[in-house]
Amino acid sequence: MPRRRNTVPVHVDDLVIGGHNPVLIQSMTNTETADVKSTTDQIQRLANAGAEIVRITVDTDAAAAAVPEIRSLLNQRKCMVPLVGDFHYNGHKLLENNSDCAKSLAKYRINPGNVGRGTKHDSQFAQMIGFAIKYDKPIRIGVNGGSLDPALLAQLLDENAAQIQPRQLGEVTRDALIESVIRSTRFAEKEGLDHNKIILSCKVSSVPELILLYRNLANRTDLPLHLGLTEAGMGDAGITSSAIAIGVLLQEGIGDTIRVSLTPEPSGDRTKEVIVAQEILQSIGVRSFKPKVVACPGCGRTSSEYFQVLAREIEQYIQEMMTSWKCQYPGVEDMTVAVMGCVVNGPGESRNANIGISLPGSGERPTAPVFEDGKKTITLKGDNIASQFKRILKEYVISHYA
Repeated sequence: MPRRRNTVPVHVDDLVIGGHNPVLIQSMTNTETADVKSTTDQIQRLANAGAEIVRITVDTDAAAAAVPEIRSLLNQRKCMVPLVGDFHYNGHKLLENNSDCAKSLAKYRINPGNVGRGTKHDSQFAQMIGFAIKYDKPIRIGVNGGSLDPALLAQLLDENAAQIQPRQLGEVTRDALIESVIRSTRFAEKEGLDHNKIILSCKVSSVPELILLYRNLANRTDLPLHLGLTEAGMGDAGITSSAIAIGVLLQEGIGDTIRVSLTPEPSGDRTKEVIVAQEILQSIGVRSFKPKVVACPGCGRTSSEYFQVLAREIEQYIQEMMTSWKCQYPGVEDMTVAVMGCVVNGPGESRNANIGISLPGSGERPTAPVFEDGKKTITLKGDNIASQFKRILKEYVISHYA
């Protein structure tokens, strides 16, 4: 497991971000917040999928007025996931005019580039910090490449132009993003917000740039960092970009919460980004969420599709059972199950797993040895190998994790 940076712990309701606490998964609704039912239902689905913090857009008085009702409905459903208010441009007014909203949210997300222009910037930012202090709420100072404070960028560009050897625009922009985070943190603390009430993020859409930004930011602060690309994209491209960017940083010990910002297909399932986030954390050994299924990719020895079908069946079976298993059998999420397709790597991978099955490949004897804790325990034959192996798998879970 990667060694984590020792960051300041920040409490968000009953969760703790930072310190040496688990890296938490966040997501965000894409419903209109004023639509109470749709927003509540989507939050519930995200929480059921594994989102531990959910952010919602608060951009109008109607949205702000809906927040307490959404919180109340979630509480009635025993869904206690913390809600984060995402504020841009008018957050100071919405918090002032909707005290119940301010109280119901677990955290405020503030973008320094969008709190006000010119002379209004500091006063409106100070208003939001004041409400965070009044209601004892943590904040996330979230800087984005697409909404960087133009006044700050202009200042740094002017200073750079005056140098004998000016730097490239990309370097100056990177400095401006980090400087915005650091200056905003100092401003919030000067206004009276405690150091352990602040989480930071500094997001862009470029994978290499994001890695550079967070490496630099991690060297300048001990506050918890929220990771993620601003816009990862759609489908496989978005998943790949997120996995690389977040994975590299987590391997370096950087990051305390993550969000995989995937663009969903039209009417697509928002929970996909939560599942991908879980896979990223589990694949690099940061957290475990469900047993890992090891299956070979297939080759000329595996002309039959049976091992692929069985691997999919076992994956689905585990997913279905995890709702009850994770409550009854603590530690089961660390289990490894191997479903292999021939004698080359099959027996070895099955022995290395907690429990595994090595199916026959092309031309091999129609038998499937099962291994538990490195030892062969039984050989399965016939047409009902899948149901037999599921039964053995269930018995293994009960006997080892009860």
